[in-house]
Amino acid sequence: MSKTIVIVGASRGIGRELAIRFSSDSNNRVYALSRYREAPEPDEFSLYPNITPVVFDLAQDDTRIKAERFFDSLSNIDILINNAGKLVNRPFTELTREDFVSSYQVNIIGVMELIQAAVPKMLPKGGHIVNISSMGGFQGTVKFPGLAAYSTSKAALASFTELFAEEYKETRIKMNCLCLGAVQTEMLEEAFPGYEAPIDAPEMAEYIHEFAENAHRFMNGKIIPVSLSTP
Repeated sequence: MSKTIVIVGASRGIGRELAIRFSSDSNNRVYALSRYREAPEPDEFSLYPNITPVVFDLAQDDTRIKAERFFDSLSNIDILINNAGKLVNRPFTELTREDFVSSYQVNIIGVMELIQAAVPKMLPKGGHIVNISSMGGFQGTVKFPGLAAYSTSKAALASFTELFAEEYKETRIKMNCLCLGAVQTEMLEEAFPGYEAPIDAPEMAEYIHEFAENAHRFMNGKIIPVSLSTP
């Protein structure tokens, strides 16, 4: 059965692995959104005819308008995965207003604006929205110095998941949130230089792929920690 999958933050790491994994079903249409293209030439996605790379930047003020323009070309959206993230690792008193604004724009405001544009494409048939948060945004977990802007914005994403699920509970749109622990990615290296995670990006992508395909049949508005380690 053909599905339309939109993955936000798909240029590297978990997002890229997710796009490739979803493309293994030749019936799927996969749209890999990222603010820049990092893959060497020829573009890695060129090996997968059902993946369409799309340049899309959540950091812009007109996120909703640009998302609506893009989604106009789609008849529907079955799965939307919000995987993009903006990391600022700096002592609290050194954080600037721009650090706070950019972190919140990419990690929560831009995500909500994009979802506003996606809702009309999901209401008729229903679908699953998966928000990728962090263990740093999960209440009661160990927190780390330098991540105040990042972790609080990811906590907001978790809270939004509950709010959206309540508002749309009478529809066929379901939303859940995965709070990821340490995964061996470039972002982890930025936050914790030298730390070796017990899970790599392909392994985590395998888990998220299965979750996105099936979890909405059993849950809605749930915030789920996915972690083997601290951090």
